Amino acid sequence: MISEQYNNFQNSDKLQNIVLENRKKLTITGVIDVLSFDDQIIILNTELGMLSIKGNNLKINKLSIDSSEAKVDGEICSISYSDKHNRKDEAKGIFEKIFK
Repeated sequence: MISEQYNNFQNSDKLQNIVLENRKKLTITGVIDVLSFDDQIIILNTELGMLSIKGNNLKINKLSIDSSEAKVDGEICSISYSDKHNRKDEAKGIFEKIFK
């Protein structure tokens, strides 16, 4: 399933760059919207899905929806994509295994 999603993203016309410098400065392109943020987690809606940034003392230093770019400073611990649709499929798979 993951390789299928990867192939779909590879074949899409959407472009996104993520540049992380020394785990302290993060530049992201393809940003559509900021869904939530605090000093420990930032959740962005991007061209390629929901992106979660976790860390400490996180700050959004620049956000430009016109240029689809965001810059984040702080101690960055993880960057991960999530997809609500896939979570439902995973949960469904677990329950199917349990109740067979």
